[in-house]
Amino acid sequence: MIRMVPLALVAGLVAAGCSPDPDGRREPEIPIAHTPPGGYGLAFPPPVLASCSEPLAAGAPDLRGIWKALRVERNGVPLPEGHPMWGYVERIEQCGDRIVDMGGGTIADARADGTLKNGVHDVSVFDYTTPIHVVASYEDGVFQLRPVLFPALGFTIPSVKVSRWLDADGHMVWTRPDIDHQIVVLERIGGPTDPYTRASMPPADGGPEPGEALWRYRLRKLWAFLTA
Repeated sequence: MIRMVPLALVAGLVAAGCSPDPDGRREPEIPIAHTPPGGYGLAFPPPVLASCSEPLAAGAPDLRGIWKALRVERNGVPLPEGHPMWGYVERIEQCGDRIVDMGGGTIADARADGTLKNGVHDVSVFDYTTPIHVVASYEDGVFQLRPVLFPALGFTIPSVKVSRWLDADGHMVWTRPDIDHQIVVLERIGGPTDPYTRASMPPADGGPEPGEALWRYRLRKLWAFLTA
């Protein structure tokens, strides 16, 4: 005997954007988190994906946890002692292909599926105001973020990307070519649901000059990257 599933139940699951968990049940889609006005301040907001139980997507590095800067360099030279980046801390949550990265006062929440639709749509860490659009993906154990220069066209340059991966020592390596080829090695100091409060808010580091449009800044940095 074939048991009919009520159409109302099916419609409800579809409307909720449900996805299967490892036991075959279905759990509702967790709303996308966004940076609050002015940034989230000194303490991390509550975890976003704590109730999600899906296994990590294929090819995803396990970056879950709280990470603190261990080594920082730009253009191959360590930053001077006392630079704000030495106190940098971020927290990463992951579930399925979803990843939430909180750092510098901003929240980047996306599905790492390589689409602009499911990418990061939030604000710049430089001013907590300027909109940003970024494509996220997992590629052979590396978490990649590619900024979209012109959102209406969905235009990215494959070689311009922010990357995070795990090295042989279990540290996370974070590269940002747009900030003087910055390389940060971070150590894991906590879990993805642990709280953390900074002693002070570091000033914005890098980014557009005062009054400079974000698109002009991105083109300037892109030209510097391609001609370096």
